[in-house]
Amino acid sequence: MMRAELIFIPSPGVGHLVPMVELAKLLASRDEQISISILIMNLPFESDKAALTQKLKKDAPEHITFVDIPDVDETTRTELISLPRMSFFNSFVENQRTQVRDIVVTILKNSKSGKLGGFVIDMLCTSMIDVANEFNVPAYVFFTSGAAFLSLMFYVQNLKDNESQEVHEYKDSDVKLSPPGFINPVPVKVLPSMMLSKDGFPGVIAMARRLRKAKAILVNTVLELEAHAIKSLANDGNTPLIYHIGPIIHSMSGGAVINSNKSEEDIICWLNRQPLLSVVYLCFGSIGSFDTAQVTEIAQALELSGHRFLWSLRRPSQEMERTELLTDYEDYNEVLSEGFLKRTSGIGKVIGWAPQMTILSHPSVGGFVSHCGWNSTLESAWCGVPMATWPMYAEQQTNAFQLVKELGIAAEIKMDYRKDNSVSSEPSILVTAKEIERGISCLMDGESEMRTKMKEMKNICRKAIVEGGSSNTSLGKFIEAVMDNFQEGSL
Repeated sequence: MMRAELIFIPSPGVGHLVPMVELAKLLASRDEQISISILIMNLPFESDKAALTQKLKKDAPEHITFVDIPDVDETTRTELISLPRMSFFNSFVENQRTQVRDIVVTILKNSKSGKLGGFVIDMLCTSMIDVANEFNVPAYVFFTSGAAFLSLMFYVQNLKDNESQEVHEYKDSDVKLSPPGFINPVPVKVLPSMMLSKDGFPGVIAMARRLRKAKAILVNTVLELEAHAIKSLANDGNTPLIYHIGPIIHSMSGGAVINSNKSEEDIICWLNRQPLLSVVYLCFGSIGSFDTAQVTEIAQALELSGHRFLWSLRRPSQEMERTELLTDYEDYNEVLSEGFLKRTSGIGKVIGWAPQMTILSHPSVGGFVSHCGWNSTLESAWCGVPMATWPMYAEQQTNAFQLVKELGIAAEIKMDYRKDNSVSSEPSILVTAKEIERGISCLMDGESEMRTKMKEMKNICRKAIVEGGSSNTSLGKFIEAVMDNFQEGSL
């Protein structure tokens, strides 16, 4: 039997790599004529990734192969890490193209029953579309953010290319935009930093242009969650086919994969002792952390709120601008005020790395203070846990706006908070204990409409992936398209 060999090229980041591997597993399980090679990039400064990659390889089914792309040489490494942050990652990915090309040639040469069916490329690796074109096969993009953000990218690109407007010029204004993927006007202040930076803006435009050249875009979302945004994309005559195939989630979320069986058991035991829906869970993703002053405000807010809490508190990385994974504190007293742990020992627990899906799935958890990463958003929706928004990086500010204003499934702590300094040289504004406590109180309101909506979203997400569900059907259509293209190319 001739198999369609798909080449998967994920971004190195944990939040991109893990969902892409899950997508590969879905495709391989749905059609035995598909085999997949996942090409793994390793950033020059990356650490703590080996355990994750080994775990993913171990859990992969038959017909999925992992291939490590060789590390860049020392000269190239030195050149790359000296680049400005905004251009580093794109340059790194472009540097990998020759090696990817050579690896694909080798895969095809060694394959006895497979023929190249196409590339599935992460949204941050769109320069690899050129490599797919060299092999004369389709390039499909896996978009690990939501449909609304995808529509925003196309809208901003259209403003630039057809109306000569650059949104970064509005960064200090009260301007509101009207992207078709949103029901409400979107304040410029909740746009991602990369759109508001003069240095980052050209990269956003280039990425949007390349996305339009894909054969199709697979979006990790649910039709019923983002119906308006998905419809707006479908109505855009200059957009590739869109497949809504989410939620694609994995239990291995919340940071690095470590040998944490004992700590996970300890967390579960603690949660088992808490009343139903009584715990507010705080976690800010694999690179989300705060300085001591902000940690102090969070601690004060938790005491003021009186709610039970489970707080994933991570040590800031020395390489935050390079998105290195965080580490855990050996002693939380390094950063927490004197007496906090003792005063809250009856109602709260401070932890390091968090087994996020395990926590969100627990019946004692009633709310999630989150950085609003799209993976965490989908995980929260899957578990029916309402959120409070505290974005930091990437498109998280836009996600926060969508969750609060468009979908009504999150309370606001902040929507425009940002941790990087690509938009402003000023440090992040301190979020006060009063602001945090107010958001937590709204989040933990057991009778809120927000909580009801999130319960409904839980049911919607689970129905979407079963036979006849919207995402299951959309994924099936994508597989049909892949095999049709493959068979036509094999004639």
